[in-house]
Amino acid sequence: MAQASATLDATETAEAELKGFRSARFGMDEEAVLEAIKADFGLEGEAVNIGSNTVERTRVITISVPDILPDGGTAQVSYIFGYKSKTLIQVGILWSAATDETITDATLYANGDLLRSYLASAGYRSDTITRDVVLDNGVLLFRGSDASGHTAILLLQGRFEGDDSNLTLLPEALTLLYAVNPDDPDILTISPGDF
Repeated sequence: MAQASATLDATETAEAELKGFRSARFGMDEEAVLEAIKADFGLEGEAVNIGSNTVERTRVITISVPDILPDGGTAQVSYIFGYKSKTLIQVGILWSAATDETITDATLYANGDLLRSYLASAGYRSDTITRDVVLDNGVLLFRGSDASGHTAILLLQGRFEGDDSNLTLLPEALTLLYAVNPDDPDILTISPGDF
């Protein structure tokens, strides 16, 4: 399971300390994250896509990584840099047919189950943990924060079929987010009265 782990440091009380993903740490600049990607996955040059989110005014580095989870299919990993800070504020990992055409519903469910179990035992603060919440567009499998407020969010997205008494989720994507502050991210916003 070490291959799929976030950078979590255990203390004597086994509390999670979410610092980033693999050797990419929150607060790193683009150059440092590019070095981390090269060290973690051996990817550089054309295998690394650098772009911008024009709405949020953030920078994004995106890579494709096969088997981040053993037999889990190719995932897209996105490193997001804050609008003001210009440093790493979030890492997103996405599995879907768009990232790997061989990914099946069973793969998405298996990846989700594996990651939910891992996150549930990682030591996130119990008062922040939410699990298995049905949403309009899927199921929030896990959400939890460490003492610094850094948060892990695991969402199985898709569409429901059936009636209210027997709904079945047809999954389309599994997303794992590691974020510095998901409730108040470092993105461009317009405050009341600014425009």
